[in-house]
Amino acid sequence: MNPRDYDLEAFWMPFTANRQFKAAPRVMVSAQDMHYTCEDGRRVLDGTAGLWCVNAGHCRPKIVEAIRRQAGTLDYSPLFQMGHPGEFRAATLLAALAPAGLDRVFFCNSGSEAVDTALKIALAFHRARGEGHRNVMVGRERGYHGVGFGGISVGGIPGNRKVFGSLLPRVDHLPHTHSLADMAFSRGQPAWGAHLADDLERIVALHDSSNIAAVIVEPVAGSTGVVVPPRGYLEKLRAICDRHGLLLVFDEVITGFGRLGTAFAAQTFGVTPDMIVFAKGVTSGAVPMAGVIVRRGIHDTVVNGGAPGTVEFPHGYTYSGHPLASAAAEATLALYHEERLFDRARALAPHFEQAVHGLKGLPHVIDIRNFGLMAGIELAAIPGKPGARGHEVFMKCYERGVLTRVTGDTIALSPPLIVTEAQIDEITGAIAAALRETA
Repeated sequence: MNPRDYDLEAFWMPFTANRQFKAAPRVMVSAQDMHYTCEDGRRVLDGTAGLWCVNAGHCRPKIVEAIRRQAGTLDYSPLFQMGHPGEFRAATLLAALAPAGLDRVFFCNSGSEAVDTALKIALAFHRARGEGHRNVMVGRERGYHGVGFGGISVGGIPGNRKVFGSLLPRVDHLPHTHSLADMAFSRGQPAWGAHLADDLERIVALHDSSNIAAVIVEPVAGSTGVVVPPRGYLEKLRAICDRHGLLLVFDEVITGFGRLGTAFAAQTFGVTPDMIVFAKGVTSGAVPMAGVIVRRGIHDTVVNGGAPGTVEFPHGYTYSGHPLASAAAEATLALYHEERLFDRARALAPHFEQAVHGLKGLPHVIDIRNFGLMAGIELAAIPGKPGARGHEVFMKCYERGVLTRVTGDTIALSPPLIVTEAQIDEITGAIAAALRETA
């Protein structure tokens, strides 16, 4: 092991127990395909695609070379009132992947920025239609929509909200869709729970539909512990939004780019929203990139509503559609196509389901949820110590050379789409061994 040539103290780590981590650091120094290499030389199998993002695997040569080539050709160009070829090519490729009718792309840098962008597009759209009073946003309990003030306002994870006090006004929330009593150990979509979408009618009655701009949900809620929508639930949301003129936004930061076996969850579930928020897998995590894919009618209403020569939508970021990110996106989308990785994920899903449900009956396991190449293994919490048991299992898996993700007392899995059946078995085998050793 080489002596550490850097100091740990200056960096304030995100979503990390900083004191605990710095007392016993876990530092990755390289990665390739399905594995990380740690500072101490150990290899760790990536069971979470980084943070749900490295869908094509790590350090894939075609993506690396595209970034390297772009960095030596055009490192940056101004993106307000100017453009570069890559951002137009990347947008065209994304529009071709999206459901029919969604073919206008606005680029950002992270899922958090993309959520705030989608909310602003909804407001701008209604204002351009002469209905600027439509400014109520509807999210969902246990929803995660990033960490911008817009995202945590429509989001519904208490730990992400409680520290920051008052958030955006005029926001309401649907109930979450998880019930241990009615859904435990469901495989795929639970049969119970479609009626929970009907609560949107209550919210409409409370605020009046003329005041509501949009509804935003994750098709499969990821960061709360992989909560799969009940059969018929998303279809009901779509019908209610249509009935009252509300925009429906799918946050597909996690579910996009093959995680469920298609380009987007909208196609897997057969429900087309008005906007899709994307990030993570668009570049396989290699360069930050995100955005919103928008129904053409929304785009045209906003863009054609302004006077010629004016900025119709006064919003954007210095790095929207950055040349390196655009190059990474082009190469990643090409790799998905060449290696048929979305089809591969769909073909692997039955083995993945069988493997994760094979953990049923092990100590502390109270629920297992799965869809596509996503799974959540929920553990009984230690009384008075929420999250402690989940963290212990996470650490024991890491010590065995497998990276999982822990959210509270739920172990979440989302391996890269290049995972093999043997590697799936290795991941679940490590979890099984960790559970048997956990108090």
